[in-house]
Amino acid sequence: MKSKIWCAIFSTAFLGIANFSLAQEPAFSKNHPRRAEVNQRLHELDRRIKNKEENREMSKRLAYNLNHKSHQIQKEERRMASHHGGHLTKREQNHLNHQENRLSRRIHRA
Repeated sequence: MKSKIWCAIFSTAFLGIANFSLAQEPAFSKNHPRRAEVNQRLHELDRRIKNKEENREMSKRLAYNLNHKSHQIQKEERRMASHHGGHLTKREQNHLNHQENRLSRRIHRA
């Protein structure tokens, strides 16, 4: 009986400490400068795709494919940021910028 009580006390104490430590962690930072720059570029690329499609300078199929690539880059950015508490490393930012540059060239050629 005593062992069950002690087990319950230790479990409660452990859960209380764990909850306190989780509350102290910083929030997922969507406004980190590197993330903001990457996301701003993605927003601008999406706007360019939409404008070209609306002006019939680009087929719907190509616009769909380019939007899909843009969303893949955004998913990758989120995944990378989740590994560093909401931040991107300089190397990750460079990798994403390279992908955005390629997408920008594809939009320009359309």
